[in-house]
Amino acid sequence: MEPEQWRSWFPGASGAVACIVAGPCVVESYDICRKVADALQEACHRLGFFYVFKASYRKANRTRGSSFQGIGDQAALGILRRLRDEAGLVTLTDVHETLEIPMAAEAVDVLQIPAFLARQTALLQAAGATGKVINIKKAQFMSAQAALFAAEKVSGTGNNRIFLTERGSFFGYEDLVVDFRNIPRMRAGGYPVLMDATHAVQRPNTGAGVTLGERAYVELYARLGVTAGADGVFMEVHPTPEKSPSDAATMLSIEEALSLLERLRRLYEER
Repeated sequence: MEPEQWRSWFPGASGAVACIVAGPCVVESYDICRKVADALQEACHRLGFFYVFKASYRKANRTRGSSFQGIGDQAALGILRRLRDEAGLVTLTDVHETLEIPMAAEAVDVLQIPAFLARQTALLQAAGATGKVINIKKAQFMSAQAALFAAEKVSGTGNNRIFLTERGSFFGYEDLVVDFRNIPRMRAGGYPVLMDATHAVQRPNTGAGVTLGERAYVELYARLGVTAGADGVFMEVHPTPEKSPSDAATMLSIEEALSLLERLRRLYEER
């Protein structure tokens, strides 16, 4: 399989310059999701990107038990289903356990395996068996080769519609670094690769009990990912990032995201 074949997985993706996966960290309300989706969908259409809306219907790996986890599974999945059906969006959400997969697969187009769960064989296989497009986040403790083994678990179900996403590697207890060699190494396995520019700037496991980060480096990581050969960019976007109950330190505002998309388009043209 050639990585470029990802365009054949989605109606309307033929001729797209790259894939942009973007949206809030977690479903908070229909209005917030729709505001982000409308702005990014219009910009991506104008710039020649294929747009996938992302939002977690539940946050299952928060640092503290008291942290916001979601508005309820059925309510959040209902919003994602509504965005797909009413706005014509291609939608993505995470799955955390095999039992969740049928209800999530009914509501969205792309199932995502979270980084912390990227070695979970049963989860990968159950997701692959749905026939949906699967996005595997390369775990913070994984090499590129190990990520290819995770992809093999999905492809073993007969489903080869797999993205791999680079999102940084643990550096000590409270920081991440990105080895951009992972992008061509994973692409060499035959899979398209996304660069997660917002999670890669996180500072996890802090003593504050929340994930911190350095938003100032999001554009740098996005641009370096494109230069390294990424087939697209993954980023979290919120109308007011500072008010988000999750990943507030690393998400972009809508205005910041739109500006970045303009510059990424020029970068893809130069590649």
